[in-house]
Amino acid sequence: MDLSKISQIKYTDSNNFFLLSGPCAIEGEDMALRIADHIVSLSEKLKIPYVFKGSFKKANRSRLDSFTGIGDEKALKILRKVSETFKIPTITDIHTEQDAAMAAEYVDVLQIPAFLARQTDLVVAAAETGKTVNIKKGQFMSPESMKHAVNKVTETGNQQAIITDRGTMFGYQDMIVDFRGVPTMKQFAPVVLDVTHSLQQPNQSSGVTGGRPALIGTMARAGIAAGVDGLFIETHFDPANAKSDGANMLDLSLMGKLLTDLVALREVVNTF
Repeated sequence: MDLSKISQIKYTDSNNFFLLSGPCAIEGEDMALRIADHIVSLSEKLKIPYVFKGSFKKANRSRLDSFTGIGDEKALKILRKVSETFKIPTITDIHTEQDAAMAAEYVDVLQIPAFLARQTDLVVAAAETGKTVNIKKGQFMSPESMKHAVNKVTETGNQQAIITDRGTMFGYQDMIVDFRGVPTMKQFAPVVLDVTHSLQQPNQSSGVTGGRPALIGTMARAGIAAGVDGLFIETHFDPANAKSDGANMLDLSLMGKLLTDLVALREVVNTF
């Protein structure tokens, strides 16, 4: 994938990994701008191609009373403001064909959630917008099967596809990343490791997903060592009080040290 085709992306010649990062969900304008400002300053210093991530709504919820969003149009307008303020591209996930056309008016990359990776109409609708399409590998899918998901994008004439691995279900309440799948999937499209979601512990009895954020650094370093093209890291300045996925997000204050270490590791990996 030619990263330069993603609107406004910078540092495509840095031979660095690219970063998809931001809060799980858009909770408001101030929080989105605060998080973006912090990561933009880091990405500019470290020359990391950066795409701001934020869900405009959350459709996959365990409980009816879980936070789903602040309103579709309101959240999408905030994503547009982030893009215009910092001159960076943005990504958001979609859940229906109608979402694809709507979100494409505001963001640069459309993301297909892992549970929906096999939904042909959704993937095709995203591809037909002409936007870059990031397909998360289903927790129930093999790396080899992602070839067919990517083909659904490219066969529409859209050559801008990304695969993101967020792990495979290991029992009922845990995820495991099989790094053997990285070189396999790189045959089909650039590969991103979703560091934070791969550390989720879903299906808790409370209906609130758990996580193991202490392992974010370990997982991210493993991804870089395995040769992924990009990293997906959800972050928040107050994870404990985030309205979605706080249990597995990285505290924003830790992002600088982590990215610095990862850039150094990437430089070593590039020598092999």
